[in-house]
Amino acid sequence: MNRGEILYSGKAKSVFLTEDPDKLLLEFRNDTSAFDGEKVEQLARKGMVNNRFNAFIMGHLERQGVSTHFDALCGDNESLVKRLDMIPVECVVRNMATGSLCRRLGIEDGVDLDPPVFEFFLKNDQLHDPMINEYHIDSFGWATAEEVGEMKRQTFEVNKILKALFLDSGMLLIDFKLEFGRCDGKLMLGDEFTPDGCRIWDKETRKKLDKDRFRQGLGSVVEAYEEVAHRLGLDLSSPAIGESD
Repeated sequence: MNRGEILYSGKAKSVFLTEDPDKLLLEFRNDTSAFDGEKVEQLARKGMVNNRFNAFIMGHLERQGVSTHFDALCGDNESLVKRLDMIPVECVVRNMATGSLCRRLGIEDGVDLDPPVFEFFLKNDQLHDPMINEYHIDSFGWATAEEVGEMKRQTFEVNKILKALFLDSGMLLIDFKLEFGRCDGKLMLGDEFTPDGCRIWDKETRKKLDKDRFRQGLGSVVEAYEEVAHRLGLDLSSPAIGESD
């Protein structure tokens, strides 16, 4: 699929038009940022690892009945995806307390959350992604009540599927964010699922294997991402073209 005009360029990904108006090309770059762009670096191999990681996770979710926008890998750093009408809301599930939840509520880091905590955030970097609720979503018309319910249902289903996947490989899925969009009247998972947008800890040592390594200056960021991929059985050395998981 040929890359056309750029449609959007974010902190770590770029989106391009293609000759098919219903398909987009998603490029994962090596750019890495934290604290709303205050800390930015280039990390070799990161784009490739995240692209392949995302394809693996999306493929796994599809096989478990979760509809996603992912179509196929187009190269080490690029994937073909369905064009969605994105809902400007992030759905966050927290299985353990850490990060902003601890800062906001004074909760001890590492506390198990049973049941998991669900939160909505407005996707707006300039406003630092403020927390919102169903009333904001309804009042401003970002999504219908039915879509809100479906986003919550699908997010918890993803949590159930991926918690088990990571646990089977000796890892804990601490929290993550999802974004959804509309395609032909159907709500489906969009954007990405990579260690950039979730927290993953080693089950025994609690070693951080996600973007917190970059945020906290722990080093070996891409190496940690690669470790997660290898534990899940993802071969990062195999050809990328045409793969769907």
